[in-house]
Amino acid sequence: MQHCKPTAVFCALLTELLVQNLNSLFCCFFSVSIVVNKHKPWIETSYHGVIIENMDTVMLDPPLVALDKDAPVPYAGEICAFKIHGLEAPFEAEVLNRTSGEGVLRARGPIDCEQQKEYTFIIQAYDCGASPSGANWKKSHKAVVHIQVDDVNEFSPVFREPLYRATVTEGKIYDSILQVEAWDQDCSPQYSQICNYEIVTQDTPFAIDRNGNIRNTERLSYDKQQNYKIMVTAYDCGQKRATESVSVHIDVKPVCKPGWQGWNKRVDYEPGTGSKQLFSKMHLETCDGPLSSVRAMVELQTSHIGKGCDRETYSEKSLQKLCGAASGSTDLLPAPSASTNWTASLLTDNGRDSDLIFRFDGRQAANIPEWVVPQNLTDQFTIATWMKHGPSPGLRAEKETLLCNSDKTEMNRHHYSLYVHNCRLVFLLRRDFIQLDSFRPAEFHWRLEQICDKEWHYYVINVEFPSVTLFVDGVTYEPYLVTDDWPIHPSEIDVQLTVGACWQGGEVTTPRFTQYFRGSLSGLTIRPGKIATQKVISCLQACKEGLDISSLESLGKGIKFHFNPAQSVLVMEADDLESINTAMTKVSYINSRQFPTPGLRKLHITTTVQCFGEDTCISIPDIRAMVMVLPPSEPRITIAGVERLVWPAAQLRAPVGVALFKDIHIITRRPGVLELMHNLDYCDVLVIGEELDPERESLEIHHSSLLVNRVPDTSLSLVSGVDSMAHYEQAIRQVRYRNWKPGGLSERRFRLSCSELNGRYTSNEFNFEVRDLHSSEAVEHVNHMAVQSQFMRPVHHPLVVHTVNSDHISGTPPAATVVIVMCIATLVVIVVLGIYRIHTTHQDGSKEDEEGRKDPEMDWDDSNLNITVNPMESIDGAQIAKEVREEEPEEEEDEDEEEDELAGELSSAEYEDSDEEEEASIQKGRVKGKLEWDPSTLPY
Repeated sequence: MQHCKPTAVFCALLTELLVQNLNSLFCCFFSVSIVVNKHKPWIETSYHGVIIENMDTVMLDPPLVALDKDAPVPYAGEICAFKIHGLEAPFEAEVLNRTSGEGVLRARGPIDCEQQKEYTFIIQAYDCGASPSGANWKKSHKAVVHIQVDDVNEFSPVFREPLYRATVTEGKIYDSILQVEAWDQDCSPQYSQICNYEIVTQDTPFAIDRNGNIRNTERLSYDKQQNYKIMVTAYDCGQKRATESVSVHIDVKPVCKPGWQGWNKRVDYEPGTGSKQLFSKMHLETCDGPLSSVRAMVELQTSHIGKGCDRETYSEKSLQKLCGAASGSTDLLPAPSASTNWTASLLTDNGRDSDLIFRFDGRQAANIPEWVVPQNLTDQFTIATWMKHGPSPGLRAEKETLLCNSDKTEMNRHHYSLYVHNCRLVFLLRRDFIQLDSFRPAEFHWRLEQICDKEWHYYVINVEFPSVTLFVDGVTYEPYLVTDDWPIHPSEIDVQLTVGACWQGGEVTTPRFTQYFRGSLSGLTIRPGKIATQKVISCLQACKEGLDISSLESLGKGIKFHFNPAQSVLVMEADDLESINTAMTKVSYINSRQFPTPGLRKLHITTTVQCFGEDTCISIPDIRAMVMVLPPSEPRITIAGVERLVWPAAQLRAPVGVALFKDIHIITRRPGVLELMHNLDYCDVLVIGEELDPERESLEIHHSSLLVNRVPDTSLSLVSGVDSMAHYEQAIRQVRYRNWKPGGLSERRFRLSCSELNGRYTSNEFNFEVRDLHSSEAVEHVNHMAVQSQFMRPVHHPLVVHTVNSDHISGTPPAATVVIVMCIATLVVIVVLGIYRIHTTHQDGSKEDEEGRKDPEMDWDDSNLNITVNPMESIDGAQIAKEVREEEPEEEEDEDEEEDELAGELSSAEYEDSDEEEEASIQKGRVKGKLEWDPSTLPY
C-alpha cells in the first residue's frame, strides 16, 4: 500500500495537469512518441500459399503476421498495412488486427489455374508510425510469397481426332491396332490426365487399355465381316467422362495374296454393240513386292464355237463368193438332200449355229458320184477343208484318209489322196505317165502340232506341180519331206473318189473301204485349174470375234503388246504396275457378226512377274473368266405379194411362159426396226401337189445373175448363192412357168421360201396358185371371179395387180356393180374367144417375135401376153375388183389389211426400182393396147 500511494498521487497530479493544460500535454506526449517508435515491423522471410481457383482467400504457411518491438506503444507498436510489390500479382493483403499484426491475403479477381498455376511476389509490413497521422512509419524487410493455384475438375476429356480409322489383315492378333488419344483442359495432373478409356459399343471383338491402345480379342475374318464401327469414351483422373464418344472404323482386308483384283467373272456382251471393255476396274496386287517387269497374256477360248470361233455360217460356196474366190470349186461334203444323197449316211453335227459339220468315227465314208467328181486336175488345183483331229489310237497308228482317188476295180492304185499318219499330214499325187518314165515328186509331208491338237483348223493345199504349198489358218508351211515315185501308167480302169476312207477295189475279194478317218470335217472342196490366193484364204478362215484394245493411244510408251493372227491371244508387257493396270483396263471383246452365236466364251489370263536380279519372285494365280454373248434379236424374213393369178392357155403355151412372182417383195424385220440391208443365201421354189410333167411343163429362170440348181425329179428349183435381197427379188420375179399342153390343167400351186445364214433364219412359206382360163369355161370363170375374190388379185398385167388395192375401193352402188360386172364379163369372153382364134392362126409368127425379145422385164409386153389385155379391161378391171372386194368375207379383208400394212412398211428405197419398172411397163402396155386393138394390125 505504501508503494501505491506515490502512484496514485502521481496519477492525480497528472490528471490535474491534463485538465489544466491539455495542449501542453499533447505536445509533450507527441515528443515522447517519436522517441518511442524505434523498431521496424518484422515478418517471415518467405511464405507459401495455396488458393483454389475461382476462390479469393489464400491459405498461407506460415500465417501472415507482423510483429513490432515498439508494442504496446500506440501506433509505433501497431501494424497498419501490408503492401505487395508487383502490379501484375492479382492479390492484395488486408490487416485483420493492427495490434496483433494478423493479416490475410486475398485475390483481387477470379484466379484461373488454366491461365497461371503459380504466383511469386514481394510483401512488406508497415506499422502505424509515431502518431495518428502515420508519420514516421517504418516498414519491414521484404518477404517472398509463393502461391500455388489448386485446380478444380471443371473440364471433360476431349478426343484429339473426330474419327479414327485403321485397317487390319484377317487372321492376325494385334497387340495394338491403333491408339486413340483424349486430352483435358484442366491444369492439374489429377484432372488433366486421362486415366481410363472404355469401348462403349457392346459385343465387339476388340478391347482397349488405359493408354488408348485398341486390340482385337479374336481373329477377324474378311468373309465374315469386312469392317467394324465402335464407339470409345475417355475418363480423366477425376473420373469425369468425355462429353462425346469418338467413332473408330476398323476395316478388315483379306490376307495379301498377289493377284488380279477388281475383275468380274462374267461379262455380258450385247450383239451389235461393237467393242466392250472386259476389265474396266482390274488391277494387279503384288503385296508391295519389288518388281522389274510384268507380262500378262489374255487368251480368248472359243474352240467350242462352231469351227473354232464365231465365223460366218453361210455355205462354203457362199463364203467363197463373199471372199472373192474363183468359181468352179466342187463341194464334196454338201448338205444331204435328194440331189446330194452321198452325204446322207454320214454323221452330222449341225447344231452349232447351222454350221454343217461331218463327224467320222472310223466307220463311215462316202463315195462321190462320178458326175460330181472334178475332172481335168491339171498342174494347178486347190484342195481346202476344215479339220478337227486328235491323236490316232494305238501304238502303230494307221493312215486316216480324208480324201482319196483310187482305182474302182481290178487294181488298188491311189492317184491322189490326203491323209493323216502319226500326226503328220500327207498329200499324195501320182501323175499319169506321159512321156518320160522317171521319178517325180509324189508324197508331200508336213509335221504340225495343229494336226492332233483336237482343235479346228483350216487347211488349204495349193498345187502348182511340182510345188505344193500348205496353208494352215492362213499361215504358209512348206513340206519337210518330199518323196518321189514312179508315175502311174494309163489304163481303162475307172477311178473312185471317196471321203473319210479310201476305196480298195482290187486285190481283195470284196471291194471295201479302208484307212478310215477319225475326226471332223467341214467344207471339203476341190477347185481344178486355179489356186487360192492368200487374201481369199485369210478371208475364208477369219474369225469374226476376238480381243481388241479400245484405245491404243492411251496405253503410253511403257507398254508392249502383241496379237496372234486370229486375235484370240493378247500378250502385254510393262515395267511397272501402273502401266500394266492401265493396259488391262483397255482390253475389250468384239464380235463383228450381225447375228453372233450366243453362249459362253472362256477367258484365261496368265501373269508373270519378274523382280530385280531374279527370274520370278511373285507368283500370280491365273484368272478364268467368261464372256456371255447374249442372243441377238432374230430377224423375220417376210415374203409378200399376189398369191393367185389366172392366165389364158395361150399365155401358158408361150415360149417364155408366165411370170409367177412378178410383184414379189422380200423384207427383213427385227423388233422395232425395219431393215433392208440383208443378204440371202438361197430361195426354194417348190411345186405343191403332182410333180411337173416334163412332157408338157417347165419351170425356168431367165437371165438370172444368181446360181441356179435344178432338181427335176423333186419338182424343185433352187436359187442359191449369197446375195442381196434386191438381187433375189429380181431373180425370183424372173421365175416363169410354161405349159404347152394346158388342156387338162385346172390349177398349179407353187411354194416360195427363202433363207438367211444357211438356213438359220427362214422366211414364211409363200403359196402361189396359177389357173388356166379355158375358152369353154370363160363365162363360168368370170362369174366365179365375181364371187371369190381370191382369183381377182392381179389379172393378166402388172397394171391390174397394183390397182387392186383396198385403199382405192369406192362406194359404187350394188345394182351398178352387178350391171358393170356382167357387161365387163361378156366383153371379156367375146374378146378372149376372138383373140384365141387369132392366136391359133398366127402362132408361128408370134413365137418368132417372142424369141427376138431381149429385155426380160418386158416379157409382159409380148404380143401373146398383151393380146389378153384391152383398154376396157385395164380401165374397168379395177372397178370389178372393187365391187368384188366389197362382197369378201371379213377374214379376207383382215388378210388384205395385213398385206397392205406390210407393204406400207417398205421404204421408198425398196420400191424405187420396182416402181420405175412398173411405170415403164404400164406406159408401154397402154401404147401397145391401143395399137393391138387397131384393126389395121389384125391379120384378117
